Amino acid sequence: MPLLTLDAISLAYGMHPLLDQASLVIEAGERVCLIGRNGEGKSTLLKIVSGEVVPDGGHVRLEDGAVLAVLPQNLPSDDARTAYEVVASAFPETGELLSEFHRLSQQADEASLDQMMKVQERLEALDGWLLDQKVTTILAQYGIDPDRCLNTLSGGWQRRVLLARALVAEPDILLLDEPTNHLDVPAIAWLEDALAQFRGAMLFVSHDRAFIRRMATRVVELDRGQLVSFAASYDKYLELKAKALEEEERQNALFDKRLKQEEAWIRQGIKARRTRNMGRVRALKAMREEHRQRRVRGGTASFAVEDAARSGKLVVETQGAGFGYGDRADVIRDMDLTVLRGDKIGLVGENGTGKTTLVRLLLGDLKPTEGGVRLGTNLQVAYFDQLRGELDLSRNALDNLAEGREFIEINGQNKHVLGYLQEFLFTPERARSPVRVFSGGERARLLLAKLFSKPANVLVLDEPTNDLDVETLELLEEQLADFQGTVLVISHDREFLDNVVTETVFLDGTGRVREYVGGYTDWRRQGGCFPSEASGSRPDKQDKRSKKGEGNNSSAPQPKAVAQSTQSKPAKLSYKLKLELEALPGEIEALEQEIAGLQATIADTEFYSGPPDEVSATLEQLAEKESRLEQVMERWMELEEKASQ
Repeated sequence: MPLLTLDAISLAYGMHPLLDQASLVIEAGERVCLIGRNGEGKSTLLKIVSGEVVPDGGHVRLEDGAVLAVLPQNLPSDDARTAYEVVASAFPETGELLSEFHRLSQQADEASLDQMMKVQERLEALDGWLLDQKVTTILAQYGIDPDRCLNTLSGGWQRRVLLARALVAEPDILLLDEPTNHLDVPAIAWLEDALAQFRGAMLFVSHDRAFIRRMATRVVELDRGQLVSFAASYDKYLELKAKALEEEERQNALFDKRLKQEEAWIRQGIKARRTRNMGRVRALKAMREEHRQRRVRGGTASFAVEDAARSGKLVVETQGAGFGYGDRADVIRDMDLTVLRGDKIGLVGENGTGKTTLVRLLLGDLKPTEGGVRLGTNLQVAYFDQLRGELDLSRNALDNLAEGREFIEINGQNKHVLGYLQEFLFTPERARSPVRVFSGGERARLLLAKLFSKPANVLVLDEPTNDLDVETLELLEEQLADFQGTVLVISHDREFLDNVVTETVFLDGTGRVREYVGGYTDWRRQGGCFPSEASGSRPDKQDKRSKKGEGNNSSAPQPKAVAQSTQSKPAKLSYKLKLELEALPGEIEALEQEIAGLQATIADTEFYSGPPDEVSATLEQLAEKESRLEQVMERWMELEEKASQ
């Protein structure tokens, strides 16, 4: 028997149907990712499942006796309860008694002791000690201090407490809405590990592609009011979805062609005053209605960054720069960093390590407390705020963007404000709605529209991926890759960093700043590690040289290659290594030819219509060849370097 069944669910706000006879079945143990564009109704669907929203039509059926729990999207802003009280609240009947007993046990006066005895008697009558054991056990399992107040914890630890509350009742199905938002990478990794151990079913909304790849066993897309299920991994879903859209466009084109022919027929019939086939006329009316009712898939977002005049070659240079305040005298210390025009730099570090402070220091918003910061010339900065602080929630999208103007200038051309907002997927009706009713994704898109309407040669993006749907996210990646100016981005989205940045700057929490060439995966490959991953101690990792050939911190251990420069000159290549070096160019050429052949095969329009096993085997073969080519190239460069010494 299915664990959860959604049967012909319908819901509309005004004239806009979010759900249109949508149906879904989830079996025990499945991990289903619900994806879709911003504003399609994903969060609303989760609220329907949890009972917070009642649909206009249809039924939600949960298996008899099944327990449902929710991990909310938004973190509490000012919850003064202790972690113990929050987790115990998962048990409505006894949770309040458990919290009261736990509070009284921290007090030593006689009145508290008498009250504690009364609470204890009531708990024993309700068998509440078993639930107390569950609360205590999961708090210890997750490393949570039961007496810490929720409003004193970081976002990652708050998420950990809320997950403990959701799981302490041992639910059969868990609902999660954007669980990775505002979490740093170690917190996301911890969340992934914790959820991997959960044996119940999950229905979750996420746009974090790395998270989806690890967690989802099935992908369900909410598209134009319908739920479409893909029993496949996320990458396979992308392939199947592309094929489905191509087929939909083909069928629509055939339908429109036939409709055009029928319209021509009926007009000809009227002109010739012939008796018409009334069955054919009724069929034409039905076709017209079907065409009118067709919910056309919304257009793809299309936007571009407005380039300003070029900045100077040097954007910013720091020499022994540091910054501190209050009890934190070394938020940033002894930083030597050079940012040149065109650099795309990703800032990585756990929450609270000073990433935003570092950006403000580089932009000149903060004055260093030690060392120097030298800014380049002709800098025009556009800033994307993760808190959406630049948006006035009481005004609509038009006023937030244009402040009463009808036209705005984008890259030297006057554009109507409504037309410009349509490039960011805002209909005229939605553009006139107050921002306070927008979803998180819509607010993010509006902030991007505002950001990209300003001339800039330096873009600063603070957590830009939160709430963005995958299509908009991929377009943003393309625009940033093509942007000729400088990009500074703070992000915990691992795939986004890999796709955008050319250099990673890591803040380890001690004030030290280190540079690594490449994105997040390159940083990890070069030995990058978060302090929390090093068994409670900070990793003793070596600094890397940046692509500009400069060290990042004079007090840090030097890279191995630099340390060897003080030793004797290494011996020449052995005979065996010489033979290996001579053979590598031939292997590289052969691999490149094989890869070109496989890519030509995959580029064929009929490739994905072949047997799934053959398609998967070819894709795997290409991945293996590309991986092997990368390994061979690295080995060749290594041996070439040794031979030149």
